Amino acid sequence: MRVREFILYRNFQRQDILDDFSALLEVENVTQEEAQVLREKLSDVSHRLLRLADDFGFAGNLWHCFLAYLLCNNENPFSCACEIRGHIEGSMNDFAMHDFGIFRELFSADMEGLGEMLGTDVINVLLCYAPYKENGKAFNKRIRDRICELAVKLAHAGSDDEFMEIVTGFYGDFGVGKFGLNKAFRVRHTEEGPVIEPIFNIRHVDLDDLVGYEKAKQQLIENTEAFIEGLPANNCLLYGDAGTGKSTSIKAIANRYYERGLRIIELYKHQFRDLNDVIAQIKNRNYKFILYMDDLSFEDFEVDYKYLKAVIEGGLEKKPENILIYATSNRRHLIRESFRDKQERDEDLHTNDTVQEKLSLSARFGMSIYFGRPDQKEYHEIVRALAQRSGIEMDERELLLEADRWELRGAGKSGRTAEQCIKNLSARLKK
Repeated sequence: MRVREFILYRNFQRQDILDDFSALLEVENVTQEEAQVLREKLSDVSHRLLRLADDFGFAGNLWHCFLAYLLCNNENPFSCACEIRGHIEGSMNDFAMHDFGIFRELFSADMEGLGEMLGTDVINVLLCYAPYKENGKAFNKRIRDRICELAVKLAHAGSDDEFMEIVTGFYGDFGVGKFGLNKAFRVRHTEEGPVIEPIFNIRHVDLDDLVGYEKAKQQLIENTEAFIEGLPANNCLLYGDAGTGKSTSIKAIANRYYERGLRIIELYKHQFRDLNDVIAQIKNRNYKFILYMDDLSFEDFEVDYKYLKAVIEGGLEKKPENILIYATSNRRHLIRESFRDKQERDEDLHTNDTVQEKLSLSARFGMSIYFGRPDQKEYHEIVRALAQRSGIEMDERELLLEADRWELRGAGKSGRTAEQCIKNLSARLKK
């Protein structure tokens, strides 16, 4: 096995499994004593492969799934050039073809022969593995299925050319690495700098799940569509009352446009100092990124907003065209103002400077979209729609009375209040 001859595909995440298993596949004509030692090595590497399969939910031929996983996750000049675009031109293809020839050798390795030579049935289990659960700890079922399907296709590739066509097609459809296989991310600060980590289990919501706010949703859709298509688009501030669907709308946008290369990275205001480093990691990728800042607001003594101001507009470096900022807030102007501010402005010789400093952050969002608290009629419409989706069958008058009682006990009329009411009713009716 020529695993040390890869040119583009190197530094695999689980290089240890690849090295140890490929070394076993090269063994020939062993004695009984050697077979015992090799069985122990096979047991060890099989244990690691099974742990990986459990993490990712792999099924079927685990060796092939593992190889497909390596191809899906290895970010190199070829795979990154192919992401979202698919097939590329140039000499890079020749190097890729060389590496794919090695991968084909690994896919076609005689696994059953190895098991017979060592006198063990471990290989048979690895070739037909049936997981006890559909989802893994790291990947959801959708991603797991994509990797397993890719493994089957590659195992049946009849030539290096066909193998390359399958791989580049996968990169074109789904991308490569963590950004290819996941739609949402968070940032973790380390001593070496910020690390962008996938969020594996996110709530799957659609814009249609949010009842009402049609004008606001359409504004968000049109701006995002322009961004996806490479047209001029604005950073967006979604502001308004609590529980009105601001955060839900942005999550729904991430779900709707994932297949078209949109990714979303969640940031908190204490991480704004890492913004430039985060942008440096994503600005040259072939995806569109939304930096998502939920419940954004600042007290008058907080100054971290100045990092955000510089990134949005005002720094020397131009903001990359594949990045937008979407934020939600209960405050229109983001930075808290008080009656003390008014008194200070009355006493300040440079009143306009003070006001502009307070308003400058929100002014740098090119689009502001308002999500207001629903009136009684709109609140009832939300309750009816959610009740129908939840399969609640009860007299409408009784349903609305229950919703009004819940609203009086809660935080006022909002989509969140309506959803909480329906959850409570569903639990009670199922008892």
